[in-house]
Amino acid sequence: MNRTLRLIGIVYLMVSITIVLQAQKYSNEFLSIGVGARAQALGGAVIASAEDVTAGVWNPAGLANLSESESLQVGAMHSEWFAGVGKFDYLGITLPLSNKQRRLGLSVIRFGIDEIPNTLSLYESDGSINFDNIVEFSAADYAFLLSYAQVVKTQKGRLQLGGNVKVVHRRIGPFATSWGFGLDAGLQYRNNGWQFGILAKDITTTFNAWSFSFTSEEKEVLELTNNEVPISSVEITKPQLILGAARRFEWGSVGVLPELDLIITTDGQRNTLLSASPFSVDPAFGLEADYNQFIFLRAGLNQFQRIKDFDNSESLRMRPSLGVGLRISSLKIDYAFTDLGSNENTFSHIISLMLEIKPRKKE
Repeated sequence: MNRTLRLIGIVYLMVSITIVLQAQKYSNEFLSIGVGARAQALGGAVIASAEDVTAGVWNPAGLANLSESESLQVGAMHSEWFAGVGKFDYLGITLPLSNKQRRLGLSVIRFGIDEIPNTLSLYESDGSINFDNIVEFSAADYAFLLSYAQVVKTQKGRLQLGGNVKVVHRRIGPFATSWGFGLDAGLQYRNNGWQFGILAKDITTTFNAWSFSFTSEEKEVLELTNNEVPISSVEITKPQLILGAARRFEWGSVGVLPELDLIITTDGQRNTLLSASPFSVDPAFGLEADYNQFIFLRAGLNQFQRIKDFDNSESLRMRPSLGVGLRISSLKIDYAFTDLGSNENTFSHIISLMLEIKPRKKE
């Protein structure tokens, strides 16, 4: 326990020190979308209850919940935002180490917009328009997360620790690329049906180094159209601290699991339920009911925001989500219906699959 307390103290110290650094608000925000239809249906409130391959993204400590008998687990998700304009894809895998109390995980995420027309060469030198000059490109963000988790023996309850090493690659066609590196640290504690979780994201801050490559002709077009020609720069993602608490209740074959998470950001004042500078707090709530761990019903609320109307009156809006899940032997199929933004035109369908590959029993 002393080693655990020292680790928590080191993480807290690193978060406190890096708060003073300047950073861009909402940097690498595509990683906050989250993976897995189950988590999306629960409003992202899974920091304490994550216990499958998607825990590598939500809270790496949750990977230690998988037993050796579950062996290899593979998860995949595809979702489309804004009527299919933006596509979000995820693929994850986790497997146990020789030590039964330890696990590794690998997660790959892509969020991109494809088939964007490049009109920088639309006009010829004589001023005429040539649509044949239009070519398409993609703007995509990639993340690669290597996760590690282990169980720490305690006299009461079950304590699990985990961490991520993540590499972020962002590309805007042939014009701009960036590479970033960061670390996450997570913890879960379970006792008598209670589940608690802590996730410290970007504890060292995540640095994205941008480089740009425009031809002289493209730079000239940007200047003539009053657009700024970007230069190489560094983008910094400040730490986040997420706290979660859940409690499982069972009545015969029926189980219910509510969870409340608090997302604490450090990049300045945000439009959240508890808004201040430099800290803002955004709650998320999820509720899952199941029958014999076979069929699941889910609902969630998150992204609470105060919206000012044209008459200067304020109203509180939130992001609702619904979902269902089905477990068929070693296959889990999850579906979520949720809203990326805060209006009725951005609801999306999310489907994810999870497969457990168990080793053959020795005769």
